[in-house]
Amino acid sequence: MVLALWLTKIGVKVRIIDKAEKAGTTSRALVIHARNLEFYHQMGIDQVPLKEGVQINALSFWVGGKKAGHVPFGNIKANISPYQYMLDYPQDRQEEMLEKELANLGMRVERKTELISFEQMPGGGIRAQILKPNGEKEECEAIYLAGCDGARSVVREQMSVGFPGGTYEETFYVADVITKGSLTPGEINIALDRADFLATFPINSSGEIRLVGAIRLEAMGRKDLKWEDVSGGILDSLKLEVEEVKWFSTYRVHHRVASHFREGSVFLLGDAGHIHSPVGGQGMNTGIGDAVNLAWKLGAVIKDNANPKILDTYEPERIAFAKKLVATTDGAFAFVSARGAFSTWVRIHIVPHLLPWLFRFTRIRRFLFRTVSQTLIKYSQSALSEGSAGKLKGGDRLPWVKAETGPDNFASLTTMKWQVHIYGETSASLQTLCNERGIKLNIFQWNAAVKTAGFQKNAIYIIRPDGYIGLAAPNADLQKINAYFDKCGITGI
Repeated sequence: MVLALWLTKIGVKVRIIDKAEKAGTTSRALVIHARNLEFYHQMGIDQVPLKEGVQINALSFWVGGKKAGHVPFGNIKANISPYQYMLDYPQDRQEEMLEKELANLGMRVERKTELISFEQMPGGGIRAQILKPNGEKEECEAIYLAGCDGARSVVREQMSVGFPGGTYEETFYVADVITKGSLTPGEINIALDRADFLATFPINSSGEIRLVGAIRLEAMGRKDLKWEDVSGGILDSLKLEVEEVKWFSTYRVHHRVASHFREGSVFLLGDAGHIHSPVGGQGMNTGIGDAVNLAWKLGAVIKDNANPKILDTYEPERIAFAKKLVATTDGAFAFVSARGAFSTWVRIHIVPHLLPWLFRFTRIRRFLFRTVSQTLIKYSQSALSEGSAGKLKGGDRLPWVKAETGPDNFASLTTMKWQVHIYGETSASLQTLCNERGIKLNIFQWNAAVKTAGFQKNAIYIIRPDGYIGLAAPNADLQKINAYFDKCGITGI
């Protein structure tokens, strides 16, 4: 729906089908990280989750039913993002919000409608066979097909793309519960004295929390899992009193990345391309990142006649991050769920004291925030990334600079178009060039905050529609700028 919403907002006609009868009613993924709130701001939809969601401001560790360590997320002493926190806003509510936004634009999700098969036509494009709610089959033609159809993706299977990886031994469970107890609102809690993973996340300010755990069923001597099987350990570990269990479910988790994210006119996004441990709350956020990355590129090619080679950058930009993410979450989960005397001793006696001590250092807090929030993602190896100016290079995320007065430098990104940023002064020749290309030239005042963010005074920064730097040039080299525009087929019209 993020892919469809971005494309619809920039004037590209799309069709979105879903074999499910209705949108999800269970919360599944919970956390929106800063980078995706920035994307939501670009699309004009960030205010709903900000109003209805719950800010997460700290992480607490529990040992033996007592809070043993506390790590605050705030006070990172750096203007990294307008959203310097994690936000709990459940996936089902996000889907509801996105579907309403699409409906407001005259776009509806075609439910109980299933993709049966598709073929890529010799001259380009897709011919797909669709099963409609009334049982009739329909043949549909499209320029491109995006497979956002989850871990068991029909699109991926018909592409004959490999999905290498494995499956965790543990069975994961999730439960949304109403509680009483000693948990501090707005915090994530992790029990460290258990070999089985256990964490809590706030859902709202009324005492509803999400429990996420993992357990090895063979150790229990059974093949299925019920709330009664895990509730005792949960209550002891975190001293909770559960008043109501609103939802309980179990699932197995895989760690896999598709061999390719693109084949001709067909693309894979989200769980169809990569799945991994829920540790870190990265899955949904990474899928949204995939959608934004592909959306602006499809829009540029379809609507603005940009060079189709732009689409070649989708896979290398996103698959590299997906592989790194799977490796990182695998390592994190292996640590928190490791068995054995030494691993347990480290979790109980070292981690609760070491992490709070480490987080006394601003640099470490800042690095962790940038990593988890996905604001650290960059595309320096992309074919679209060129040059450097100041501390910034092509492929870096545009740094956020908080304005002393008036709009900040992210306000211009709501156009969802290519643009040029200058921090300082510009020349008449560059202004003329941008006018001829139909590219908006944004000039910002030079000050200490801009310098701290890494910009170079009077340098040229060509900004992609997704807020990443395409070209960074230390001076107004019009020949280099024109060459970059020509390579990408960039136009702002």
